Parts: sequence; C-alpha cells; structure tokens
Amino acid sequence: MAKSRRIAKLGAYLRPHWREATLGILALLSVNGLGVYIPLLIRSAVDQLSGTFRWNQVLHYVVPIVLLSSAMWLMRMASRIWLFGVGRQVEFDLKQRIFQHLLKLEPSYFASNTAGDLISRATSDVDNIRRLLGFAVLSLANTIFAYTLTLPVMLSISVDLTLASLAVYPLMFLLVHLFSNRLRKQQASVQEKLSDISELIQEDISGMALIKIYAQEENERRAFAKKNQQLLTANLELAKSRNTLFPLIGGLANVSSLVIIWLGATRMSSGTLAVGDFLALLIYVERLVFPTTLLGFTITAYQRGEVSIDRLESILTVTPKIQDATDAVHLSLDKVKGELTAKNLNYAYPGATTPALENVNFSIAAGETVAIVGAIGSGKSTLANALPRLLDIEAGQLFLDDLDITKIALADLRSAIAYVPQDSFLFSTTIKNNIRYGDPVSEQENVEAVAKLAQIDAEISNFPQQYETIVGERGITLSGGQRQRTALARAMLVNAKLLILDDALSSVDNQTATQILNNLSSGTQRKTVIFITHQLSAAAAADRIFVMEKGKIVQIGNHLELVQQEGLYRTLWSQHQVEELLR
Repeated sequence: MAKSRRIAKLGAYLRPHWREATLGILALLSVNGLGVYIPLLIRSAVDQLSGTFRWNQVLHYVVPIVLLSSAMWLMRMASRIWLFGVGRQVEFDLKQRIFQHLLKLEPSYFASNTAGDLISRATSDVDNIRRLLGFAVLSLANTIFAYTLTLPVMLSISVDLTLASLAVYPLMFLLVHLFSNRLRKQQASVQEKLSDISELIQEDISGMALIKIYAQEENERRAFAKKNQQLLTANLELAKSRNTLFPLIGGLANVSSLVIIWLGATRMSSGTLAVGDFLALLIYVERLVFPTTLLGFTITAYQRGEVSIDRLESILTVTPKIQDATDAVHLSLDKVKGELTAKNLNYAYPGATTPALENVNFSIAAGETVAIVGAIGSGKSTLANALPRLLDIEAGQLFLDDLDITKIALADLRSAIAYVPQDSFLFSTTIKNNIRYGDPVSEQENVEAVAKLAQIDAEISNFPQQYETIVGERGITLSGGQRQRTALARAMLVNAKLLILDDALSSVDNQTATQILNNLSSGTQRKTVIFITHQLSAAAAADRIFVMEKGKIVQIGNHLELVQQEGLYRTLWSQHQVEELLR
C-alpha cells in the first residue's frame, strides 16, 4: 500500500473522533505557546535582577512563572488524555470492524487464513495502530509546534547562534531517512514472525490431545523453538537498528546545547550577548532536544503502525463472495414449506480441475426425509454446504419453495435451515446454553424437549450439574456422540423447516440414529430432513435415498427399490451387511 493511501486510512480512522483530536492538538499548541513565553519571562527576570536584587521583584516574576508552568502542566495532561483517548477509541472501532467483517466472510476464507494469524492482526496490529494514533500523533504534533513556535523567537534573539546550534539537524534527518526503509522491513518481519508463533500456539493448544497420543511433544517443542528463535532474531535485528539510530539522534540533539554554551560563553565574555538572552537560548535549545530525541520513538511507532495498517486492510478490503443480492427477497419464516429443487447444479472448488457437483437434479417435497449416501469425496458435503449458501453457487440452480436461493436474503435463508455438520462445534459454556444458542431466551422445558428428541436428555440428566454442566473448549468433556446429539438438539430448537444432517450422527450407534430419524419424521410439524450418512441401516428408514458418485446423483429411490436394482447402492448395502456380520 502506498504511503499516501496509508495516511488516508489513518485520516479515516481518526475522522469519527476529530473533536477530541482537535482539542488535544489545541492543548498541545497551548503547551508549546506557554513553553516559548516562560523563557522570555526568565530572560527579563535575569536581566532586571542582574543589576539590583530585590525579593519583591523576584516574586513579581516567580509567581507568574509558577502559575504559567502549572497551567502548562494541566494542558499537557489534557492533551494526553484527549489524544491517547482517541487512540483507544480507534482501537475499539477497529476491533469492532474486524470482527463484524469476519462474520460476513464465507467459511472458505478461514480455511486459507489461520486463526492464529487473524487473532494476531486483530490484537497486536490493532494495538500498534492505537499507539500510532495516540503517542505518535501527540509526539509529532508536539515536535511541529515546538519548532514552529521556538525557532522564530530564537532567531529574533540571535540568528547566527540559532543557525549554529541547528547545524547538526540536517544530519539527523538524513539518518532518519536512511534508516526508515530498513526499520519498516524489519518491523514487518517481526510482526510476521509473531503471527507465525501465535498460530503455532493456537494449533497446539487445540490439538494437545493428539500431540500426546502420538507422543510428539518433543517435535512440537522443537517446532516452537525454531519459530521462537526466528522471532528473537527478527527482534534483535530491529533492536540493533533502533539502538544505532536513536542514540545518534539523541547525541546530535545534545550537540546543539554544547554549541550554544560554547559560542554563548564567548559572546557573553565579549559583551555582545546578554546573560538573559543566553539563558533563553539555552532553554529553547533544551526544549528542542526532547521532541527531537523522541523523533526516534515516533518513527518506531509509525513503522509499526504502517505495517499494521497493511495487515489490517488486507482483511478489511476482502469482499465477501457470498452476500445478499441487490434485489434480495425476504422470507416470512412461518410460511416456508421446505420444498427443495436442484436444476443442473454444478460447483467446482477454486483451483480444482474436476467439479465437486456436476449436473445434480432433484426435487424434495416438504416434510420428506431424504438420505444421501455415497463414497467419501462423492460430493455429499458439498451439496449440504450449497443449500444454506456456504458455497458461492451460481444463480438458477437451487430453489427453496420455488425461490432461487441466491435471491433470498442470507439471514432469512439460513433462518429457514438448521444445519448440523459432522464436526459438531460446541462453545465453552453450559449444555443448556449450547442447545439454545440459536434461541438464547428459550425456556428450560423447550431445551429438554429437543434433547429428548435428540436422544441426549437421559445422559445429560446423569451429569452432576445436568443442563448447567460446562462442556469445556469445543465440548471436550463430552464424547463424540454426545457432542453430535447436543448439536442436533441445538438445530432442532430453532424449529427451522429444513434440517440438514451432514454425517452428524456418525458417532451414534445405528439404533439410536434410526430412533432420532423416526423422531424427526413424526408429529404434525414435520421437517424436511436431508440426512447425509454412511450408516445405511439408518438411511434405510428414510422416505427416499439419493446415491452420489463423483459429484453426480446416480440413483434415487427408497431402500427396497434400490436394493433390487443393479448399481452402487446394492454394492454399498452388501458391504454394510458384511461389516455388520463381522462385528
């Protein structure tokens, strides 16, 4: 990203808080104005008291200087509160924007961008921008005001002494320019290495059980040590550059004071410079030393922020591939019937040479239970993900109640569909809160009712805390079957007309899976159920079965019809029977 665009982005971040930023800048201007005026009072006091010393004259100068210094301190505190507050507000805004934007992105984005890297960008990179818009803005504004207000007064006192004291400043700015590009690259390297190590920690914590099962602790330790060493090396390189530049800047800034003392002492001894003027010049030069020395830290904050802007904007500029059409249709959920139709449905994953779905056609009636079976990789899960538009499918291929799903508002479409994937994700909260995730205010009796339908109520009742039991991260305290049935109960609670089970009962025995399907297909409020499974005994209870192979539906019928036909289903059923006999 070009430097001008980064500055424009910083302006955009600041714009909502321009009042506070303006007040902070004005407060800094006042501080520097007082900082220029106070040395003039000191000069007058020294010149007047050098002849005759009287206490009333001392108080005449001391009291105003004390009052003005106190006002200067208060205004400096106010400027810090306002400007640092702006940095915190921008930090809050950016975190909100990132999180809201991530919620809009399709699952495929998170398959190619790791959680560790995204967390690093949403935390450490946002923090860098906060520092840039707090500390760096304050420091830069203070430096500009210090120079623009102080230099004219110094020049009015002595042009040649002022120019002599500032002779080293061009060298300082040349050093800053020479180091600037190196610091930016080194800062980018540090942040990338930090992102890598965050990603490794996140993955290892999530997969700790697997690490222990395969006794890979030593390998993971070595992998972490390698990434940690890379981060250390990058940090040391950055520190080396900083520790070379910053002392040089500070040292050159202090040379100005030495020049004033050297030349000023000579002028005073010859009588061409008053003592008051000398002290004023010395104070002014000292006033310039601090903001000039601080320039190094400002550069660091800017370099960090510059890299972080690029890293954040690489997230925020991603356009969601799946979003509402401009003419999106809104559904009345109580009128949704649950009819599904596919017309020549095709889908290929980005970069794939063969389609995952090819000319898929079917029609599913409202309230019908359809099982989808087939070998691994036949397109079953792709079809399941296409229905709620988790995949970016073309228009005119999939229809819900004769409405093209690409024309239906996403929120309405997904409210009409309850989807239970094979990987049944649970949050680190109670079983009750996990079940009512889609309806957080649902009553206890409703939670228990769907738990019974999902065949999990009896097991929950045996837990010490029952429905108030904390399930741990990703439901780790529950078995695979318990997690799946809890996720199924969660889907059933929202009472959507269409229920998709993507191998969501794979960890449940055939008898329980069959009972669950019977529960779903009974009653007056029947759902349309799409049951993707490898459990053919449970699939046999469905109204119809779709058999998929290489992205196509090759057979459709009920269990009795399909076993009497030559084809893939009979082969799968024969294999299933052999497996049952061998158990």
